This record gives sequence, structure tokens and C-alpha cells, in this order.
Amino acid sequence: MPVPGYDPDDVDDMLETRLQEEDVQSHLSDDEWQSYRNDDASLVDLLDDEQIEQLLEEK
Repeated sequence: MPVPGYDPDDVDDMLETRLQEEDVQSHLSDDEWQSYRNDDASLVDLLDDEQIEQLLEEK
């Protein structure tokens, strides 16, 4: 889910650099985690706006 006013690729890169694997995995279902690990979907595709904002604020 894109965040208004941001390039999804930039947001995805920022999330990946700020978060540890455990942080990401804890916010995804098993199927979402598998899609992310297989590069079938990015974090921006899998997380909603509220989750993205929360993760960025935490880190």
C-alpha cells in the first residue's frame, strides 16, 4: 500500500535499512513473509499505511 507523497521504492528501501528481519517478520503473515523473502512482493505492497508509519516511527 503506497504512502501518499512518497515513492514506494524509497519507502521500501528505508524500511529495509532501518528494520531487522525479526521486526519485518513480526508484522507479516506466514504467506506474506514467504512472498517478501521470494521477492514476489515488497514491504510497501504487504504493509498498510498505518503499519509503515508505525515501523518508521519505532526506528
